[in-house]
Amino acid sequence: MSDTQNLIENRPPSVATLFIERVAATPDGEAYRYPVPPAGGEGPSEWRSLSWARAAERVYTIAAGLIALGVRPEERVALAAATRVEWILVDLGVMCAGAATTTVYPSTNVEESAYILADSGSRVLIAEDAAQLAKARERRAELPDLAHVVVIESADALPAEGDPEGWVLSLADLEARGSEYLVEHPEIVKERVGAITPTQLATVIYTSGTTGRPKGVRLPHDSWSYMARAIEATGLVASDDVQYLWLPLAHVFGKVLTSGQIAVGHVTAVDGRVDKIIENLPVVRPTYMAAVPRIFEKVYNGVAAKARAGGPAKYKIFVWAAGVAREYAKAAQENFRRTGSRSVPFALGAKHRVADALVYAKLREAFGGRLRAAISGSAALAPDIGYFFSGAGIHILEGYGLTETSAASFVNPGEAYRTGTVGKPLPGTEVRIADDGEILLRSPGVMSGYHGLPEQTARVLEPDGWFHTGDIGELSVDGYLRITDRKKDLIKTSGGKYIAPAEIEGQFKAVCPFVSNILVHGAGRNFCTALIALDEAAIMEWAAENGLGGRSYAEVVASRRTVELVDGYVRRLNEGLQRWQTIKKFRLLPRDLDVEHGELTPSLKLKRRVVEQEYEVLIAEMYEGAREA
Repeated sequence: MSDTQNLIENRPPSVATLFIERVAATPDGEAYRYPVPPAGGEGPSEWRSLSWARAAERVYTIAAGLIALGVRPEERVALAAATRVEWILVDLGVMCAGAATTTVYPSTNVEESAYILADSGSRVLIAEDAAQLAKARERRAELPDLAHVVVIESADALPAEGDPEGWVLSLADLEARGSEYLVEHPEIVKERVGAITPTQLATVIYTSGTTGRPKGVRLPHDSWSYMARAIEATGLVASDDVQYLWLPLAHVFGKVLTSGQIAVGHVTAVDGRVDKIIENLPVVRPTYMAAVPRIFEKVYNGVAAKARAGGPAKYKIFVWAAGVAREYAKAAQENFRRTGSRSVPFALGAKHRVADALVYAKLREAFGGRLRAAISGSAALAPDIGYFFSGAGIHILEGYGLTETSAASFVNPGEAYRTGTVGKPLPGTEVRIADDGEILLRSPGVMSGYHGLPEQTARVLEPDGWFHTGDIGELSVDGYLRITDRKKDLIKTSGGKYIAPAEIEGQFKAVCPFVSNILVHGAGRNFCTALIALDEAAIMEWAAENGLGGRSYAEVVASRRTVELVDGYVRRLNEGLQRWQTIKKFRLLPRDLDVEHGELTPSLKLKRRVVEQEYEVLIAEMYEGAREA
């Protein structure tokens, strides 16, 4: 048996067990860094640290506090908070109590929050602040199982008239109860952790569906301990790494990173404030981080806009450097595939060194100057953007997985990464491609089922453990996977041609530096159209430079000159497409798509049906007078 197989097969039954082992192995090592805003709110935050031993003290008192509240093994404890160090400590506390965390996005509206709490049967809600507490209060009559609400921000944990006695308490109160309980029952946490079985429920994560109610994905303890060991086995991270974690921890992509960290033992800097990413990177100076493609798209568009603002000469240099980066990345990756060396022809290397001094070095400094690799997941990254960053020395390792597979199923293998693919399966994960192109997966990370939905579970999970992902893909001879589209998102035109809209959308994002989101439409039609939302910062900067200053975003988007600008990029896109794939007409949206309006998931994936329904008038307008199927 290889060392990797041994690591995977002899994994502990739970991450709670792994956590206890980590604390024993490196009690004084730095576990977490977190920002503390300055008094009065002015100025930069102060970053503080928690050692593994100090983190364990808080985790065990939280676990004991939950036990003192009467929480039993596998009972659900909901967690509605943004990404912050307390989220991790509470989640570990829930697991160490033998209970199961129900994750809730803080942006979830009152109705859906109440549905998740009721459907999961959550006994306790850990709420970030008064706003999350208010959601539970508003629907308390519909939540008979909810015995307590624990508020992380102590100042917001104020009981209101009508609250049952003891219904609201602060996280500090919970930890105080836990400390008292541990005096009387000093071994209770170790007993609960020792009793955890691999198949015992650890987490319920509700998927954000495009229509109807979300489904609760049931993930057992074994899925997380497997993920922790599989991440460790890849060798992509080491104990001296510094991870910058900003992704939503309510999402499976964010949460899996906390499991891998415990197995490896490196430090994680935690701050979920997206508007602070650019400010935090030079301070944290991470060696690796994970992000969704939209972040890299925004950085790329921002760099392009800044170069354009510097005048024609500066923008010409950027365009040249971007082309060199892509050429260099493609050559280096191809040579590595053939020979194991990333060397490139001398002339290309010389151009690359000049471009590095002019452009790439500054870009790397913006990421903190130490970034070895960035993991990209949750959606497809446009290959041209991936090649740009690769050539600039920021190596983006694309990965793939779903909520139903505990996030990580594939990841690109270090130096051997290939842009445009999601890499190879994690150790312990099996893959096969069905006759219709659908990707099927089997691993310990696959869910046990959808909560309370046996029929829907049976549709995607076969008795022998193979999970139907709903994604279409291709495997290379040496095992690299390329995702081509969602099975249900493939467009079939009235002419019988199949089109992968995500592929066209990704190409347009690489061509047009002003785009924020794009939806390609054409199912049952005789040609394709597109709805395009522009990046506000980029297009407003262009507008100011082109005589449209002083106008609102909506006015700029409606301008004939803006439409002509975007039309030029659409024409450029069409040059590289098959005739039946080309975008014949498009409409610019009056605002960007966002999570608040329900058009994007919290992980920034496009909700096609929602957007198509919202803008059905614009879509119909583009097909007026056209023959339809």
